[in-house]
Amino acid sequence: MADGEAVSAAERAGPPADFWAPGSHILWRYRQNGGARIHIARPVTVVRDDPELLAVWLAPGTECVLPVLADGTPVHQEPLESRYTKPRTVRRGRWFGTGVLKLARPGEPWSVWLFWEPGWRFKNWYVNLEEPLTRWAGGVDSEDHFLDLTVQPDRSWLWRDEDEFAQAQRDGLMSPELAGRVRRAGRAAVEAVRAWGPPFSDGWQDWRPDPSWQVPSLPTDWDRTPARVSS
Repeated sequence: MADGEAVSAAERAGPPADFWAPGSHILWRYRQNGGARIHIARPVTVVRDDPELLAVWLAPGTECVLPVLADGTPVHQEPLESRYTKPRTVRRGRWFGTGVLKLARPGEPWSVWLFWEPGWRFKNWYVNLEEPLTRWAGGVDSEDHFLDLTVQPDRSWLWRDEDEFAQAQRDGLMSPELAGRVRRAGRAAVEAVRAWGPPFSDGWQDWRPDPSWQVPSLPTDWDRTPARVSS
């Protein structure tokens, strides 16, 4: 599929108020912290979209956009003390591994990602704390909030990236008010894990992608600003 065709497919998914049909290709994007620029863009395939849940599949080998330092160094290789202050740019890359199933409920300040080992052995859930998704005709946008949780198949859980969360506050990427809101969201996510309600109780770990699905293409205008958004 050509880039232009991928753009058209995303736009044909419908206006922001509509739901996308299973198999539709959309973009799952993140704005840079403290700014409006899109610095992460991942073409995904819609698994389910309704008033209760958006579920999408990020297939292995998908071409994505990711942030790097201005000299091309991967962000995670930079020492934490300077990771968020050095100039950055973006580059294209491939999503490797076994793919990720992403689940998000409307208005919730986190999404839940499912990871598998090779051979479809379920590995864990990952609770990504973030701004509630904003829908637009071509996909969804958010802003990552650094702090995360991992949840194991035995229902045990751990905080992740607390050091990055603290550094982001020191570097001025998060106000005290926002940091407090993220902490409250994290505690709410922990309570959701302890209650073992949706989506953890819904059996998504047994889901498999439709083998007929093609890997979506990254459109040339992956960073386009939506003309209209709908929360």
